[in-house]
Amino acid sequence: MNVPAPETHEPLHDPQYPYGQPVEAYGPGAIGEAVRYVLALIRRNKWLIAAIIGLAVLAAIALTMLDTPRYTAAASVQINDQSEQVLGEELDAQTEVNKATDVERFLNTQIEILRSRGLAERVARRLDLIGNERFYAAMELPLPSQSTTDAQRREQVLDLLRDNMQANLPRNSRIVTISFLSTDPAMSAKIANTFADEFIQANLQRRFDSSAYARNFIGEQLEEARVRLEASEREVNAYARDAGLIRMREAGTGGENGDNSSSSVTTSSLMQINEAANRAKADRIAAEGRWRTEQSTPLFSSLAVLSNPTVQQLMTRRAELDAQLKKDRERYLDGHPTVLQEEAELATVKQQLNQVAANVRDSIRAQYAAALAAEQRLNAQVEELQGATLAEQDRAVRYNTLAREADTNRSLYDGLLQRFRELNAAAGIANSNLAIIDRADPPLIPSSPSLAKNLAIALALSIVLAGIVVFMRDQLDDAIHIPEDVEDKVQLPLLGIIPNSGDVSPAEALANPKSAVAEAYGSLRGALLYSTRQGLPKVLAVTSAQPTEGKSTTAFAIAAGFARMGRSVLLIDADMRRPSVHTWLGYDNRKGLSSLLVSADPAESAVLHTGMPNFDALPSGPIPPSPTELLTSPRMMGLIDEFAAKYDVVLCDSPPVLGLADAPTLAALADGVVFVIEADRGRRGALKTALKRLRSVNAALLGAVLTKFDPDKSGNRYSEYYGYSYYRYETSDEAKS
Repeated sequence: MNVPAPETHEPLHDPQYPYGQPVEAYGPGAIGEAVRYVLALIRRNKWLIAAIIGLAVLAAIALTMLDTPRYTAAASVQINDQSEQVLGEELDAQTEVNKATDVERFLNTQIEILRSRGLAERVARRLDLIGNERFYAAMELPLPSQSTTDAQRREQVLDLLRDNMQANLPRNSRIVTISFLSTDPAMSAKIANTFADEFIQANLQRRFDSSAYARNFIGEQLEEARVRLEASEREVNAYARDAGLIRMREAGTGGENGDNSSSSVTTSSLMQINEAANRAKADRIAAEGRWRTEQSTPLFSSLAVLSNPTVQQLMTRRAELDAQLKKDRERYLDGHPTVLQEEAELATVKQQLNQVAANVRDSIRAQYAAALAAEQRLNAQVEELQGATLAEQDRAVRYNTLAREADTNRSLYDGLLQRFRELNAAAGIANSNLAIIDRADPPLIPSSPSLAKNLAIALALSIVLAGIVVFMRDQLDDAIHIPEDVEDKVQLPLLGIIPNSGDVSPAEALANPKSAVAEAYGSLRGALLYSTRQGLPKVLAVTSAQPTEGKSTTAFAIAAGFARMGRSVLLIDADMRRPSVHTWLGYDNRKGLSSLLVSADPAESAVLHTGMPNFDALPSGPIPPSPTELLTSPRMMGLIDEFAAKYDVVLCDSPPVLGLADAPTLAALADGVVFVIEADRGRRGALKTALKRLRSVNAALLGAVLTKFDPDKSGNRYSEYYGYSYYRYETSDEAKS
């Protein structure tokens, strides 16, 4: 036997890349492969995924239908900044800046106050929830038993309030939403509103209590100032009564600069009479000026006379009569009655005009005389009051001192009173930094169970669960499904892909040279021609890990293909446990390989001529009791050498590798081994075990052939061979169509 050295069977391609360059050089890269792989996993397990998601959705719907409806009522409260004050004075600018940097902590503090036990106690006390049957029903709990203590009942109610109340403050917002969840919508709204009200009341109470010390201190100081003010005012009044001073005090005036805070009746009278005398003097000067002007002006040139309405009417009448008289004199003689009548009427008008003008001038003179008399009387009164005022000022020195002291006490009292009022106002509702924006109304639609929310959760969980199940199933699945698995899982070059023949038997598919199976084996034959650097190996062994994976069909197809190429081929059925070559050829199995191994008959005596040109076959012969011993005999090595010298190609259809020693023995005798793997059946563990046994005898593994591959199977869509189909010839019927 001529066993070639392992180095003579180097693959034609780089051992690192059995298919040539990596897929990244021609395809979309690792990301694209990963995406396609994930999509293929989803398609392969779509029914499992659909079942998991469907069960989750049904469970969500069932839980939603069976769950008790719960209602969430929400009230919103605005939280503003509050500046701390000391006796009404705001903090300095630096404190305000520091406070501005602590806004987030302030808001979080308010949220914690909302969730505090103390606020829950205020709500429970205000609504009388301890032992309230409606409240327990809304919380889906029975009333506490009689043996339950008051403390335990209170703790249970407080826990229910705190667990079902939510206070949410969105980021970059000062409006907190206070919500409460229960089965009673009215109860939910009532409790949510009470939480909001008590939150504001508690805040006001804390502010009121924090200012109690300041208010008490200011109250004491205010009382002391009041006592001092009353004493000083009594002393001022007593001195004024003793000194005979009548003062008109002005409330709110002060004496800080030494000014009198009050004025006497005499002084007030002096000021009033002096003002009147000044006005009288001004009136007298004006009247005197008018009279002097009137004296130096002719009677009917005076502006006062001419502006008098009566004078103007009389002058108009005089002009009319004068014009009529001139007209009548032109018509009548001087003694005519009409002329005489008009002359008499004109004389009367002139007399009246002179009298009225004289009266106007007399009135101006009378005004001047009256103004002069009034001025003289007022000047006399001023001189009299000036003397009385000077005498009174001598007695008012002590009075002014006492009055200034009283004004000082009054200013201090007013300041303390204002501060006291500010402190009281600071503790009131008007200065609260909390305000209710929206009050809670009883909700009309339950917030839970939410079918959409439960379905979303069920979908999310089911998708995660389905992903885990599919991932674990894929990781635990070591079967060879697609051509890429041959290299990934068993690290063998892929020589060929044999599609599933479908409803047609493999023999019928091979008999039709236009079939996809025949074309696939033709491609395999071409791969074998260049499987090594020396070309086609002389002796080939075809084996598989398990039975019925298609190795006999593959061996027969390879032999028939090389025979059609004009090469002399011998197909040896070395599977002496389950022989099948004779059934392919239609011969009996009475004589064959086993007969030659146990006898000295010439090799040609058992060889069958199939009727196909260049194609001979050697059946297995009768099944021996120990095929392994026959295959390891020197006679077997001699037969292989003899056949190799006579034929261009010698093909050995060997038994499966697992569980038997026949296949490794034949692999050691062959120049190359073709490993057959059935798609969707071959397991990585079994295949690796089989290949390990073959490599232990230094077998020259040429590569693997994937048989019974269905390229249109949905699970194979992530393979590069999805939709893979050999070019097939068109029939006459198809051409006509």
